[in-house]
Amino acid sequence: MTQVSIKRLSSSQSDFAQQLDALLAWESVSDKRVNQVVDDVIAQVKARGDQALVEYTNQFDRMQAQSMAELELSPERLAKALHDLPAEQRAALETAATRISQYHERQKSDSWRYMEADGTHLGQQVTPMDRVGIYVPGGKAAYPSSVLMNALPAKVAGVKEIIMVVPTPDGVVNELVLAAAALAGVNRVFTIGGAQAVAALAYGTATVPKVDKIVGPGNIYVATAKRAVFGAVGIDMIAGPSEILVICDGKTNPDWIAMDLFSQAEHDEDAQSILLCPDADYLNDVQVSIEKLLPTMERQAIIKTSLETRAALILVADLAEAAKISNRIAPEHLELSVEDPEALLPAIRHAGAIFMGRYTAEALGDYCAGPNHVLPTSGTARFSSPLGVYDFQKRSSLIMFSPEGASEMGKVASVLARGESLTAHARSAEYRILD
Repeated sequence: MTQVSIKRLSSSQSDFAQQLDALLAWESVSDKRVNQVVDDVIAQVKARGDQALVEYTNQFDRMQAQSMAELELSPERLAKALHDLPAEQRAALETAATRISQYHERQKSDSWRYMEADGTHLGQQVTPMDRVGIYVPGGKAAYPSSVLMNALPAKVAGVKEIIMVVPTPDGVVNELVLAAAALAGVNRVFTIGGAQAVAALAYGTATVPKVDKIVGPGNIYVATAKRAVFGAVGIDMIAGPSEILVICDGKTNPDWIAMDLFSQAEHDEDAQSILLCPDADYLNDVQVSIEKLLPTMERQAIIKTSLETRAALILVADLAEAAKISNRIAPEHLELSVEDPEALLPAIRHAGAIFMGRYTAEALGDYCAGPNHVLPTSGTARFSSPLGVYDFQKRSSLIMFSPEGASEMGKVASVLARGESLTAHARSAEYRILD
């Protein structure tokens, strides 16, 4: 067994609120040094385009490219990756892609109109974005699931062109990632990453086309760059480290819960895993399971660091209090590992994704449940939603007045415009007033 020192908190402690705040504290893009590096990279890419991209890729990813032509993968290369996949991997990838597409089809919004009594037409026209960029991490781990989760909603939305960037440190290419790109209908793939890739997508170069929106997770440099280019392009969110919060009634196999906590802790050392339970003995059981199972994990060093620096086992009075604390945390992933999750669900107001019941492991959501795994982190589930088809659609208001409608509303607009001392507004509306 491996000794793991995990914070133990109790909601009955007088300073619990302060301890919880300290546990949750995280700002992913406030590092001044990182901001300076990112600003410099963006400025260079804007000024020198492809040349800067090649130089940064060689520097940061230890490549030896001479031109951008060497950093773009052809459609044939992507198709070959899909064709050559082992049958079991291809079947799993295709099953996940089908489920993700089916789920997101239900999110599509249609244009709509209605007509008022005087013949005035009002409505909304929904159209897809023309071109989007998806960032796929390629450093500590490769994520074919991220390709599917970012590209397929864009495809369902009707986006015509999807540009993917994925770093390949030391020239190591993940075939499963390329296969996922082929399966998801990605149009172009560049083996670039970091702030330089974000800048290229935001502003365009001779080779990399400018996109309308950039989506997908990345490290602190990617997150900082996304914040910096917002306005020139849209972004999905500023993603922090992965998180899981488990509310358990103390009756789920503790090994299952320990492994669910591991499933996020293994992402990186800054990931956060929290368990809320009203049974103190059960928290002890989970601690025992953690120490028993940790030596069996390939990424045990990362998991151990994550658990010891950012995890907590928290004793609560009851499940109702657990729900209140969960809403305070607003977690990215929330497991309701309880006897009756439907009864607890109405108390949950803030969560990126909610996994209901003992058998619903968060890991299923990462790969093949269907809902998107690109989720708000760091408490932003209070005001943000999972990535979806709606992120790749735009809505335009439609207004067509009849002569009678323009006359009547012209009188209203005239009064309001003159009240704001905007005479041209008033007279523009007054011209349409019928005698």
